[in-house]
Amino acid sequence: MFPEVVFFITVSYYVHNGQLPPAKQTAGSKDFERGMTTESYCGHFNLREKPFSLAANPRYLYMSEQHWEAMAHLMYGVDDDWGFVLLTGEIGSGKTTLCRFLLDQMPADVEVAFIANPKVNAQELLVSICDEFQIPYAQGGQSVKELFDLMSFHLIEVHARAQKALLIIDEAQYLSPDVLDLLRLLTNLETEDCKLLRIILIGQPELRTMLKRPELEQMSQRITARYHLGPLSKIEVTSYINHRMATAGATENHFTRSAVSALYRVSGGVPRLINVIADRALLGACMKKERLVTRFTLKQAAREVLRNARFRNRLRHIAPIRWAVLGLLLGVIATILALILVEHN
Repeated sequence: MFPEVVFFITVSYYVHNGQLPPAKQTAGSKDFERGMTTESYCGHFNLREKPFSLAANPRYLYMSEQHWEAMAHLMYGVDDDWGFVLLTGEIGSGKTTLCRFLLDQMPADVEVAFIANPKVNAQELLVSICDEFQIPYAQGGQSVKELFDLMSFHLIEVHARAQKALLIIDEAQYLSPDVLDLLRLLTNLETEDCKLLRIILIGQPELRTMLKRPELEQMSQRITARYHLGPLSKIEVTSYINHRMATAGATENHFTRSAVSALYRVSGGVPRLINVIADRALLGACMKKERLVTRFTLKQAAREVLRNARFRNRLRHIAPIRWAVLGLLLGVIATILALILVEHN
């Protein structure tokens, strides 16, 4: 069996069972534990800054075909006068960065309220929206109805100025059914030809499951555009790495082809996990005084990252692939045993 397949299945098994994958202690792995300044790290590769930061920086957004389609759906949500737009994707797929990019491109006639922490009740959400739209309200004690009325007046004023009001909620999978129903009621605010408030919901796949509940059917029916952002393909991972390295100032390739292939396998094409592993791999190459990240260094970096409990859940997306590989292997074994039995009989 190919060593990459063995490594992938081994890592998948340990992650699925919540265990730490065994990492062989070598001089290289000890190098990962040493401290290093950002200046020396970047200087070794002639970079202006670290290329694989986890910050949602729109400058580093790699626009794959999927991301362009997702952006088209988001822009539709800005221009559309009716209903919701729903964007979902796995953890670390680039939803928030895409949203930041959208905010940077927002037309001047659109007034935006961006909610990043939706773990609130109905009243707290209305207060947050009022804060974002800079709607004055009496501090403390205002009811949901009073806040709702204040929003209604403000939205009417925005429409009278020939402007648009847009509400974007990130991490929307944390919204409770009651709060989701409140959002539906907000879209009841309308004129004869358009809604006064446009709403974009961005969240993890659980949000799609939540919206299938019978009590949220009315809400689901008002979603006029849906898009699910999936992982990057192998070719896109190569382009993604090149894009981020070039944005950081790289003028040459610092990842071997086999390293990129290994990175695609262990990350499943999820940008956030790619960033974490690639950053650790560059650090490993730097400590070894190497200008190229090899497959060995990349796999060593992956083991280091997977030992960190914060990132174990990032590999949930590889479960279907893992079971497909195991199922294929079991099928081959079963076929071989069947042929042996036939020949024996």
